[in-house]
Amino acid sequence: FWHAAREGLVDPSCSVQVGLRTTNDDSQGFAIFDARQVHRQGTEAIIAAIRQRVGDRPVYLTFDIDCLDPAYAPGTGTPVCGGLSTLQALEILGGLRGINLVGMDLVEVAPAYDHADITALAGATLAMEMLCLYAARHKVGAAR
Repeated sequence: FWHAAREGLVDPSCSVQVGLRTTNDDSQGFAIFDARQVHRQGTEAIIAAIRQRVGDRPVYLTFDIDCLDPAYAPGTGTPVCGGLSTLQALEILGGLRGINLVGMDLVEVAPAYDHADITALAGATLAMEMLCLYAARHKVGAAR
């Protein structure tokens, strides 16, 4: 994100990072809601903050599966305890219905570490929710 902001590819003033499990002393201008904040404040407050920050601007959504607690996504390269639950992630995504989503990806699923396909199932479910967000905003004939 640091490089993307410096190169002008991402505008930190209208960007949000949710679910980080590690500390970063310099936010580089991004709004950061780490996993502890999500646990303390609840998903509704996080959804409201995201909506306020992004407004109706075009949104690219990237979902790093390792924001989930390893109990919900063990198959990732950087599992760190204290992350979000799958339910919290789904609630946040669902609460973003109507944002101007123009693209998305889901990253960091590592099949070699994925016991019983837990991470793959979470990833597939989250990706489907993201596709539903896109479809809800971009229905043919929908008001923009």
